[in-house]
Amino acid sequence: MILCCGEALIDMIPKPTNTGAMGFVPHDGGASLNTSVALGRLGVQVGLLSGVSTDIFGQQITASLNASHVNASHLIRSDRPTTLAFVQLTNGSAAYTFMDENSAGRMIATSDLPEISDEVNAALFGGISLCLEPAAATYQTLQAKLAKRHVVMLDPNIRPKSIGDVVVYRNRLEVMIGLSDIVKVSDEDLNWLYPGSESLTSKLQKIRSAGPVVVILTRGGDGASAFLSDGTEVHAGIEKVKVVDTVGAGDTFNAGFLAKLSEMGLLSKDALRSTSGEDIQTALKFAAKVAAVTVSRAGANPPWRHELT
Repeated sequence: MILCCGEALIDMIPKPTNTGAMGFVPHDGGASLNTSVALGRLGVQVGLLSGVSTDIFGQQITASLNASHVNASHLIRSDRPTTLAFVQLTNGSAAYTFMDENSAGRMIATSDLPEISDEVNAALFGGISLCLEPAAATYQTLQAKLAKRHVVMLDPNIRPKSIGDVVVYRNRLEVMIGLSDIVKVSDEDLNWLYPGSESLTSKLQKIRSAGPVVVILTRGGDGASAFLSDGTEVHAGIEKVKVVDTVGAGDTFNAGFLAKLSEMGLLSKDALRSTSGEDIQTALKFAAKVAAVTVSRAGANPPWRHELT
């Protein structure tokens, strides 16, 4: 089982009402939730570890997880409110304003963590859950525990407006990068992590030298490249589709990548260390294919396996 660890929230997506005024429609969201739903729809055994409210939005999230075959046994339930992310779309690109104070997702502590099922063999971390206390420290503690035996993927998916203490956040990411087997970053992530005039190649090398087996760099319309620890580099272009919005695109990409690795039997530490560039490129191409479907429709609405041709 792949365990997605991080935020589960509601994306409030703008939509015109019958009067012409703009309203907001609640869609399930959050980096880890999106990835778990995408994995479930792709037929992969998956679970979500997150703080989820018992309020009406939390009930919506739980129902959606069940509908997409996501194991909910690792959820941490409380009566605190659900995090709301109000989305502003500009030419299909999403910007977010979060309402997150004292939320069910943000307030989980290390003492709240459940026992991890023996079925779990890989885990994903990332998103705003890594920059908001106390949940951020809780997820860091969990990653350190799981990284000893499990394949761990990290996607920081940095949202600068959500960051409280920049120094603490950068230090946390440095530690978590060093404990990860797979790290995915965008060019924007790299430039935030390592501000300055150095080239992307130089900044990327800092992550590669920290020890991950695979580092993935995404560059929007230029596709994605993966760098293996033996120096191999592979690339996959994007699928050409009409973009409705980019909500959940990166999260779905992560799901496609992990799903293909799982299908190829590569989600163990030994198997991943001995994998080939050809295998990683195959996973990149599948990830791009899955993400292309998500951007072709509104909100984080990843495809089912039968929708992929």
